[in-house]
Amino acid sequence: MSVEMLQVIRAEGTYDTTLEPSLPESDLKKLYEAMILLRTLDVRALSLQRQGRIGFYIQCIGQEASQIGSAYAFEPNDWLFPSYRDAGVAIVRGLALKTLFCHLMGNSQDVMKGHQMPNHWGYRSINLVSLAAPIGVHIPVAVGVALAAKMRGDRIVTGVYFGDGATSSNDFHAGMNFAGVFHTPTIFFCQNNQYAISLPVSKQTKAQTLASKARAYGFEGVRVDGNDVLAVYKAVKEAVVKARNGGGPTVIEAITYRIGAHSTADDPKRYRVEREVEEWRKRDPIDRFRLYLQRKGIWSEDLEAKVRQQADGIVSDAIREAEKIPPPTLETMFEDVYSEMSWNLKEQLKELLSEQRDVTKR
Repeated sequence: MSVEMLQVIRAEGTYDTTLEPSLPESDLKKLYEAMILLRTLDVRALSLQRQGRIGFYIQCIGQEASQIGSAYAFEPNDWLFPSYRDAGVAIVRGLALKTLFCHLMGNSQDVMKGHQMPNHWGYRSINLVSLAAPIGVHIPVAVGVALAAKMRGDRIVTGVYFGDGATSSNDFHAGMNFAGVFHTPTIFFCQNNQYAISLPVSKQTKAQTLASKARAYGFEGVRVDGNDVLAVYKAVKEAVVKARNGGGPTVIEAITYRIGAHSTADDPKRYRVEREVEEWRKRDPIDRFRLYLQRKGIWSEDLEAKVRQQADGIVSDAIREAEKIPPPTLETMFEDVYSEMSWNLKEQLKELLSEQRDVTKR
């Protein structure tokens, strides 16, 4: 298994014309706009959490190219299974940011009614499947959906997102083995951001690469520069086309870095040095793509100002609208468990509503 890493755009913005994917200028601009919107969302969401306006958030700063480039390679009817760090996937799928903030706030317009963890995205309207908290458990589900589609003759592909830490989970290996045996149209997209919370990759495996793990299960593994949006897009697009045409699964390992903390409940200074972070900041995926666009004659200062102003406006409007919405009613605590509420839940709901009336009268 080759340890070579696919790269289209180099750090200084120069690029390999033989590897450059054929994308029109309009798509290149959309990729850049999505990356800026994701970065803006991340910065604002962290600020909201620190102000106590949302309870919890998981950032993806530094991983914008991996998320935007990969999601852009799938078709709308494909099913995607994100991890908790993948707000960018929802953005590419067209999710309104108001909907996203309603989920983070758990208000009455949250489609999950506050029943799901923050950052656990899931929206049927865009074929984005919600995840569970245990690491890696959505991987076999993505493979199962792909097998079902294959059996039904549906020409769809499933894409499942996870970090390097998930490759140490039982479900990763179970899903990989199943995909290999049944030749399912599944893309395993691993964002190797170097840390599983505090555990570095070097202490997770002695394999040369995470992509090489695909060999044991009988299919292809590809390694790509995860801070190069075009390389990510190219690798995933080729894997998607192959899978859709009966070529089976692919593992794609995107080499990137988590610039921020694991979550708003984490202090990364306890397990990594700032010098390492600063080295990766120099490889910022947005800066690199901007340099590329500049060399192509697409980027300008006016475009930059327009894109950033637009992103600020979208995020600000979404926050403003979401914060006007009241929290879910007490009844929602008891709904969506059974098709028909059980007798004991009915009694508990009745008692709770009675206590609420008594408090209101005081």
